[in-house]
Amino acid sequence: MNLFTVAQRAMSSQLVRMNAAASNLANAGSVTGDAAGAYRPMRAVFAQDLDQATGLSTVRVQGMYRSEAEAVKRYDPGNPLADAEGNVFEAPVDQNAEMVEMLESSRQYQNMVEALQTAKQLMLETMRIK
Repeated sequence: MNLFTVAQRAMSSQLVRMNAAASNLANAGSVTGDAAGAYRPMRAVFAQDLDQATGLSTVRVQGMYRSEAEAVKRYDPGNPLADAEGNVFEAPVDQNAEMVEMLESSRQYQNMVEALQTAKQLMLETMRIK
């Protein structure tokens, strides 16, 4: 395992995180006729991988989970999806939190790109010295 493997795993994990936030944002405001059918936000769960041979620690996506947040009940009798009482159920997506999640993951991704660029430059400089 080397720097490039560690960076690749980190970048892949941040990409999964960004995709989950994008999916949540895409489904914000979606409504349905019952609480059980409402979209629930998704989050990536990360785990640490320790390479016993080198002692390097990396990250991996352990899985995805859906939030247990309750759907937002809203009275909208004119909506064709409304139940018998005139209520629709909206996805419990906090758009501000999702934007923060997306910004944080994109910054972490950019940090890894910069680390790889620095490593590349150092390798090129080392080869020029010879």
